[in-house]
Amino acid sequence: MSLDPIARIRRFNRAVTRETGVLDQSFLGRGRPLGTARVLHSIGPEGRDLDSIRAYLNLDKTLLSRTLRGLQDEGLVTLAPHPEDARRRIATLTTAGLAEYHAYNTLSDQQAHALLARHPKPETLLAAMDLVASALTAQAITLEECDPQSRDAVYCLEEYYAELGRRFDTGFDVNLSADPEAADMMAPRGSFLVATSDGLPLGCVGLKGTDKGYAEIKRLWVSPASRGLGLARRLMDAAEDKARSLGITTLRLDTNAALPEAIRLYETTGWHQIDRFNDDPYPTHFFEKHL
Repeated sequence: MSLDPIARIRRFNRAVTRETGVLDQSFLGRGRPLGTARVLHSIGPEGRDLDSIRAYLNLDKTLLSRTLRGLQDEGLVTLAPHPEDARRRIATLTTAGLAEYHAYNTLSDQQAHALLARHPKPETLLAAMDLVASALTAQAITLEECDPQSRDAVYCLEEYYAELGRRFDTGFDVNLSADPEAADMMAPRGSFLVATSDGLPLGCVGLKGTDKGYAEIKRLWVSPASRGLGLARRLMDAAEDKARSLGITTLRLDTNAALPEAIRLYETTGWHQIDRFNDDPYPTHFFEKHL
């Protein structure tokens, strides 16, 4: 007999409520409830548009206004018209507000370290947290074009290479692969897209420009915690849209038999298999798609 899934979810919710201090009137001992602390933190050192805060925290407009008034009364926040649109307002932290922001960060970091320290398998715990966070925020995952040498891009690529090393019988050495030049995955030749959620990178894909009459899709990767949410298809669709905007009409890609989920994705989204078109030692399957 399996345990009741609803009971398990409710147990999880209660545990998170206790651990995060949702019901505390003095979150982390700073004299304010969690909701108020989250609003202060979301403003950040650079300040933030009120509409952006509401969207980020999914807050009712009236509740946000009431919370901001409280922070103003404490001398932690100031409000001013947006410099480009007087109908909008910008919230900015005062010197005292910045001090509270940093105090919350320090205490929150300490709380997180303590949680990891008391668990026998911290990496397993983090993986479970990543899985839950991705499931709860799937609709909030955004795709951003970035430099393939940026921090988030490099993180995704390193995770991608490490996974290939685990899954390929021969291992994977990027120095033996036909690794694309960064400039080939930047406008006007190509593009590099990274999927992020709340600032954390969850996946990537590269569009590599060539001088051969076609462009290539390279380095499609999705975090294990975000798989099954349609993110790989979103990344591929975005890469194809970017190719169209650059006037590219033919795309090619290669993959390995050890990645059957990738092969299924290509076979069900309009790609067709072709003969080998490069001398990369790792791929076993080759695909093409006309846009």
